[in-house]
Amino acid sequence: MNQRPGRARSTIVGVGVGLGVVALSALVYWLANRDFDAGRGDFFYLADTFLHGRSWLTFAPGQWDVIAIDGRYYVPFAPFPAVVFLPLVALIGATTADHVESGINAVLAAIGVGLCWMLLGRLGVRRLVDRLWLTVLFGFSTQILWVTTRGGVWHTGHLIATVLTFICLIELYGRQRPWLIGLMAGFAFLTRAPLAFAIPFYALMLDAPARVAASEVAGGYVRSVARSTRLRRWVVLGIGVLPAIIGFFAYNQVRFGSPWESGYGLASLPEFLQRQRDLGLFSLAHIPMNLDYFLFHLPTVIPEFPYFRPDGYGLSVLITSPGLLFASQADWRRPRAWWLLGAAIVVLIPTLLYYGGGWLQYGYRYFLDSVPFVIALCGLAAVHRGRTGIGWKTLIAFGVVIGLAGVYWAYRI
Repeated sequence: MNQRPGRARSTIVGVGVGLGVVALSALVYWLANRDFDAGRGDFFYLADTFLHGRSWLTFAPGQWDVIAIDGRYYVPFAPFPAVVFLPLVALIGATTADHVESGINAVLAAIGVGLCWMLLGRLGVRRLVDRLWLTVLFGFSTQILWVTTRGGVWHTGHLIATVLTFICLIELYGRQRPWLIGLMAGFAFLTRAPLAFAIPFYALMLDAPARVAASEVAGGYVRSVARSTRLRRWVVLGIGVLPAIIGFFAYNQVRFGSPWESGYGLASLPEFLQRQRDLGLFSLAHIPMNLDYFLFHLPTVIPEFPYFRPDGYGLSVLITSPGLLFASQADWRRPRAWWLLGAAIVVLIPTLLYYGGGWLQYGYRYFLDSVPFVIALCGLAAVHRGRTGIGWKTLIAFGVVIGLAGVYWAYRI
């Protein structure tokens, strides 16, 4: 009887701390990015064209990453972020939205932080100090801080995709409504295409309803019902994804006359990236480059503060986010840990094959597609071990220092 009020108080405290973390994160992100003008608010202008019944811009938003066809200018990037901004652009206009992009991105990043906090709670991380450390790991020791600081069309999509992926994972550890998971997963695909490869793992993580699963031991008939129920949930998940798939092909058809042409192979590029794309939009030839940017790339040591200088091509995740290695401490006897690991790996594969490399970046920003799954594994590790030890906290703190140094370099490279 006495446990329920205590649990309620704990929940209230958790919500209060989470809201405080979100508010503080938004402030830090805004202080980091308020003076940086990316000059590429393409999604706001694309939202405006949607409101006017078009799929193209009437001006070139920049020299690179633009598709120019017969005086029309197309945004090559996946369109869902523009859909998200439709109400905002309808209210304040595309130009105003572009001018306040730093605030918008700070809010988006802070929402991601809040969803990270919520997911860790759903995973069963009860100690608030552990939730706080792991939330800081996500918010300030991954490329979330860098992409929020730099802004622009290349980075805003990462923020929205991360929010959508966290929603999927929160739902998987909550009510498990397959239509909602499918819908959010489809929107994530229309934001960052590699996240389509996470959808099968969402299906694998869908459980049969508790009343069926609990009685599964009763015999073959009940096991058959459970399998049938899971199959129906997979179908509903697929129906949830379907609008995004239809939208993807229809959007391509309207723009380029072919459902298969996404535009990524048509965008204008600087010469060094054009040489990379000439090897193939996706190619095994790009793997050594991307693995270097992801795992091995090191900064140059310099004699003055901050004593190292990144080159903008990449920086090893072992330097920027060593705390993510805490995911290795998850309970690997549980299938969901393997499904989360599988999702993290599979969504990374297309970017390792991709020509772009992620330039300009501090760390390997394409890894952000995988980060929510790795954070979920970190949460499972905290549950399994009972706490986040001092060694892991030290690695997280080191990553935060490196992340904050990235804010310094965002204005200088």
